[in-house]
Parts: sequence; structure tokens; C-alpha cells
Amino acid sequence: MFQLYKDKRVLITGHTGFKGGWLSLWLKTLGADVLGYSLPVDTEPSLYNVLGLSSQVDGVLGNILDRNLLEKTFEKFRPEIVFHLAAQPLVRLSYSEPVLTYETNVIGTLNVLEAARKCKSVRVFVNVTTDKCYENREVNRGYKEDEPMGGYDMYSSSKGCVEIMTSSYRRSFLGNGEFFLATARAGNVIGGGDWAQDRLLPDCARCISQGRKIEIRNPQSVRPWQHVLEPLSGYLTLGEKLYLCGQDFAQGFNFGPMEGSIVSVGEVVNMVVSRWGEGEIVLRKKDELHEANLLILNIEKAKNVLNWTPTYNVQEAIAKTVDWYKRFYSKEDMLDFTLQQIAEYEEKMNGKTASGVC
Repeated sequence: MFQLYKDKRVLITGHTGFKGGWLSLWLKTLGADVLGYSLPVDTEPSLYNVLGLSSQVDGVLGNILDRNLLEKTFEKFRPEIVFHLAAQPLVRLSYSEPVLTYETNVIGTLNVLEAARKCKSVRVFVNVTTDKCYENREVNRGYKEDEPMGGYDMYSSSKGCVEIMTSSYRRSFLGNGEFFLATARAGNVIGGGDWAQDRLLPDCARCISQGRKIEIRNPQSVRPWQHVLEPLSGYLTLGEKLYLCGQDFAQGFNFGPMEGSIVSVGEVVNMVVSRWGEGEIVLRKKDELHEANLLILNIEKAKNVLNWTPTYNVQEAIAKTVDWYKRFYSKEDMLDFTLQQIAEYEEKMNGKTASGVC
């Protein structure tokens, strides 16, 4: 599975982050030559440090707003495949840091695209955005890839801008196959090693491990919950299709969970408490910051065009996540356990995705 990545030079922006760390480690197990480009870790603890990824994956510490360093990194490494994950990824932070959010997500992405265009070795560019890029009307159906971009908050709207910019960039500069550029939109991602603020599963893990009550703001809010390895398998599948088949796959794709995994915040927290075997839930008073109550992705395009399907249901995704955090807070070795979870996922998805078939 994903044999294409063996010995390929792959550059990942945001490799010190949650999804970037998982993707870096997975690509190393596939035999890829991986280079990360990212800011230093910004949480304590962090997946990057817990797994000792600095000794597993070569990396450059830098800001995607630093065009000079970014372009030098591309020139020196000469990647064939680029996964762009670096971002300001938090909705609530975007209210207090709107300029940082737009600079990082829009101008930073443009800088990475330009660095890739100047580097003639690049063949594939997977630009990771978010399910929140859509103009969310809170309808009870999944958004399809051709629906309008938008966003109420500054984070969501910045990612809608990235989607529009990516489409424009592809049409303006990549008509002769300089490289093949696609976007990937994923739902709410959970998994071990995320310690970002205002994220539901990390907040649950912190509270239970410290003997505190789990406070939730919006128990009725519905999201497309998925384990981190689900969208990453989608990104890897998309990267393969772009590399082998080219322009036909240079589009936007949704990667979300199976229909039964679209459940409310309250249901998720109850499943976490049940799996952990302890924990108490209380309601916290909502503040005035707007957060979507309903957001669902339609993943039929990824199923039909990429032959990609989700592997875990929501119960499995939460179980894998809770088991990771329980082991961490029990001070066990997390690198081996994380590699084990990747291997278990590969075994379960084996044969489900027809990688490399155009």
C-alpha cells in the first residue's frame, strides 16, 4: 500500500504539528525521504517531542512567511511531492488574531506555492485546507466540492480564500503541467498527540488525567468526526493519483467519515468517558463567539473518483484516540504505540483503496 512513496523526496510543511507529525512518521515507514518545514512546536506537550520526531524526520524550523528561507529549502531538497499542512488552524484564535490567521493561511500558502513553482523538481502539491472552507448554511446534508466557499469566522473564511486562490493559481500558472495541484478538505480530526487549545478530545484527555470535570460549551453541535489516519490516507491516495495520473485529479476533494460517524459533541464526550472508564461532564456557559452548530461533508467524490473510503467508524476512532492518551498519561513509550496504530490502520484499510490506479 502506498508503495509509490518509497524513495520519493517528500516535503511537508507543518511537520511539527499534530497532523503533520502523524503524516511525517507514516511517510517514513513507507520509505520516503521526508523533509519537514515548520515553526517550532507551540504546545507542551507536543506529538513531535513525545515521539522524538526530530531524530526520525529531517526538518527546517522556519515560517512560511519567510519567502527566502522557504525557497532556499525547496532549492536544496528538490522535493517531488509537497504536502502543505502549515496553518493557523484554530477557529477561536482567529477572533483574537485575524491578521496572523490571514497572513499565515493565505499569504503563507501563496509563498509555498511560489516556492514549489520555482523548484522544477516538484510534480505533486496537495494543499490541505478544511471542511470549514464552505459557506456554511447549517443544512442537514453534506457539502459537495463544487459548492460556494465562505466562512463566518476569520479562520473559516481564510481557508475559503485559500481554496479560491488555489483554483486561480492552478489556472493561471499550471496549465502546462508544471506540477499537479489539488486541495484536500477534512472534517474534525481526532487522534493521539493533539494538545491544541479548544479541541474537544485533547480537552477531555487533559481533564480526565488531572481529575477535573469535562466542560463542554455546545453539546448539540454536530461535526464529521474522524481519526487522524483517515484524512492522511486520503492525502496519500490523492498524492499518488496526482503523481501517476496527473491533471485529471488536480481538483478539490472532501475526506470525511462514514455517515454514522457524524454525531454531536455530547455523544462524543460520553463515548470518551465510557472508553476511558472515568470522567464527569458539566455544561459551560457559551460565550459570544460564533461557532457552527452543524457541518457535514459529502465524500461521494472521493469514493467514486479516488476509490477512497473511510476505515474506522466513530466508535473505533474514539477508542484509538482514548487508548493513545491513556498510554501517554501512564508514561509509556509512545513511538512504538503510534507505529502500532499506523500498522493496524494499514492492515484494516488494505484492499479498500485502489492506490495507483488511474
